[in-house]
Amino acid sequence: MQLPSLAAIKKELNHLDSKELTDIIIELSKFTRDNKAYLYFKLFERDNPQLFVEMVQEELETEFQKANTKHYYVAKKSAQAIRRKLNKNLKLTKDKIMQIELIGYFCEQLKAYGYLDFHHPVIDNLYNVQVGKIEKLVSGLHEDLQYDYQEKIQQLKLKSFNGF
Repeated sequence: MQLPSLAAIKKELNHLDSKELTDIIIELSKFTRDNKAYLYFKLFERDNPQLFVEMVQEELETEFQKANTKHYYVAKKSAQAIRRKLNKNLKLTKDKIMQIELIGYFCEQLKAYGYLDFHHPVIDNLYNVQVGKIEKLVSGLHEDLQYDYQEKIQQLKLKSFNGF
């Protein structure tokens, strides 16, 4: 079975009335937790865009607190799991500033909880890739916003090289 293009789906959705659209959206939200989360944030982030960032930061903070960092292997696995959770949440927003804030928070927590103290290549690489993502996102922003985030990027880069 070949799936139709997004344009064909959009065309069909334009022919439906609001009741049918609502029913389809409700059914879609029941398939996965991700769909439900995406729908929630699209409906409620219009009123308070910072709500999304705060909720994700709380979720990440909880994960960092629960993580076991006694041994580098377990710490590496914990950091990778938290990063996967971060990436899932990053898919829910297209706002670059929110993405920068969340990735920056993740990097700051990696340092604060001592993950970088292990000097494990996987953890260090994970951290450096996240800093690289921030740089790439910042480069797509307006010049004034780029200037505002340059200091944060420099601080993250310094943190990544402190232990080397």
